[in-house]
Amino acid sequence: MSEVIISAGLVASHNAARKANLERDYASLGERLDRRGIAIDAIRDKVEKFGVAIPSWGVGTGGTRFARFPGSGEPRDIFDKIEDCAVIAQLTQATPTVSLHIPWDKADPNRLKQAASRFGLGFDAMNSNTFSDAKDQRLSYKFGSLSHADAGTRRQAVEHNLECIEIGRTLGSKALTVWIGDGSNFPGQVNFAKAFERYLDAMREIYAGLPDDWRLFTEHKMYEPAFYSTVVQDWGTNYIIAKELGDKAFCLVDLGHHAPNVNIEMIVSRLIQFKKLGGFHFNDSKYGDDDLDAGSIDPYRLFLVFNELVDAELSGAEGFNPAHMLDQSHNVTDPIESLMLSAVEVQRAYAQALLVDRKALEGFQEANDALMATQTLKTAYRTDVEPILAMARLRTGGAIDPVAAYREAGYRAKVAAERPAVAGGGGGIV
Repeated sequence: MSEVIISAGLVASHNAARKANLERDYASLGERLDRRGIAIDAIRDKVEKFGVAIPSWGVGTGGTRFARFPGSGEPRDIFDKIEDCAVIAQLTQATPTVSLHIPWDKADPNRLKQAASRFGLGFDAMNSNTFSDAKDQRLSYKFGSLSHADAGTRRQAVEHNLECIEIGRTLGSKALTVWIGDGSNFPGQVNFAKAFERYLDAMREIYAGLPDDWRLFTEHKMYEPAFYSTVVQDWGTNYIIAKELGDKAFCLVDLGHHAPNVNIEMIVSRLIQFKKLGGFHFNDSKYGDDDLDAGSIDPYRLFLVFNELVDAELSGAEGFNPAHMLDQSHNVTDPIESLMLSAVEVQRAYAQALLVDRKALEGFQEANDALMATQTLKTAYRTDVEPILAMARLRTGGAIDPVAAYREAGYRAKVAAERPAVAGGGGGIV
């Protein structure tokens, strides 16, 4: 049996105080959904099976380009991170896997596997880092990595990615995510075509090193750290990469990596249609690549993304198997609380999308009835599915109210007493 960090007795007591009210709310919602021809238990069962991965780096305090203000009890290493991830998984029952970032999380793979298995956790996609320089790194990535003009630097970046694959094989991972910060800050700094060709050549070497049952995810980002041009700047370029590399290459969609007002749900639809959707990094954005908590700014957009995902799921779209992960920066909140709420928000969007009357929607679309088509989506979105989410947690051993249970447990104060305080750090702009 897997170990737990928060006392099982505390979780049981927490749930006992809330169970009666939850059961009444669940029954009431079930009655209303039944009038719409929806079986609430069927939706709950799907929610119970839906999981999203936690990024190891997400349990630490984030920062801005100006400064970072560390929180109390920050994880000292990957093993502390795994314990924090275990708390999230225990209370939400929605985050069964952890995604590692190398070299940040580099350690003996067998120790990592043992540490995660204590809590019943598995490992999601491996993430390589060639956007910053590691300690004792021979060649710098200041002017790029996989697209660098210097062949030796490109070789170093390729070998790092191949190392990530080898680590992941021991851990039981089945995917590698490659995001690079390569680009330029001034017109004329790089030759666009040559840089992209160098990138593709390097990626072909990485792709050749994939095990047969692995997938390769490439991630696009419009800007930052390069502010004039970025090598993998949009979903079109990302799609070209996936097509060029082969059947095991897919596009990863980070909700924050787009210009304001871009129709992300349509991008998702296109990638599904052409069998190149690899998965998601869920977060939210107001102005740019903000990495805010999922659903905190535009929960309707998150719902619209899941509307496309559920449509593909229910229609049995060929090759449809997206990976789901959170990718956020927690600057002013407790990262564990933010990640718990974000996991719940992703589940919420999934549950709401399952409530869409797809037969009615298709009819309105075919009849060009724009008003009723959009109202069909709004009916599902406006439904408060919290009783479904809470009941799913209760039935699987989680907490009815994860944040409340977490605060009752005093976990943050406990680890703050055990983990030395971390000094603050300045950003790259002053």
